Amino acid sequence: MIELSWADNVLLIRDPRLHAGPIRVWYLEAFCRDGSTHRKWEETVIPHQTELLESAPHQLRLRSLLEDGVVADHLIEASQDEVAFHVTLYNPATTPSRAHWAQPCIEVASFCGVEPRLCDERYLPKCFVFIDDALERLPTNAWNQEALYKPGQVWAAPKVDPNDLNPRPINPLRTSNGLIGCFNEDETMLLATAWWPWQELFQGVRCCIHSDFRIGGLAPGERKEARGKIYLIENDIESLLERYSRDS
Repeated sequence: MIELSWADNVLLIRDPRLHAGPIRVWYLEAFCRDGSTHRKWEETVIPHQTELLESAPHQLRLRSLLEDGVVADHLIEASQDEVAFHVTLYNPATTPSRAHWAQPCIEVASFCGVEPRLCDERYLPKCFVFIDDALERLPTNAWNQEALYKPGQVWAAPKVDPNDLNPRPINPLRTSNGLIGCFNEDETMLLATAWWPWQELFQGVRCCIHSDFRIGGLAPGERKEARGKIYLIENDIESLLERYSRDS
């Protein structure tokens, strides 16, 4: 059974099957404004503070307060082989919020059997997305190297404005779904993540993978919800796709 703990903006996912140690999730790394693709990162991030409201081995409740007044309540629940997230965002202010997307950052180097190092891409061949309905390992055949910041790779969700993405290289290919994942060292297990609605998939500099969730801004008094999953299952791609389809 998966167990959870959270402190100092880091969610730890513990599981007896994780021989390399717990999965670290920077939760949340950032809340982000629109117009982010070609802009300095410090101009995109909306400062926030998160506090732990309730803690049990299989359930956490957190609250994030954004500098622009938005309140985000998080319910995180663990089961046998997955972690479920439910986020409710509310804007009590009299002015609109430009919170358009948010980043849960999953550090996967140790899971993949690689020493964690910033900007190290040795873990990439363990990672995957789905292109043309088939699993494709990273780096994909089309791998962009041009952006304001490097390295990394971004896959935009359908209908998301290309100006509202992470300022890292944008992959020219469209993924078939909102899943991004990786295999462990001996490839007996996989870790994959997805959010609904999603803004982008991202492979990043902290030896991490992201499914960043979409908010789309909040009008005064408006409330929105997002939900996500981290799957920790045996290396069974058909089962992963079935679960993703069911959760979608």
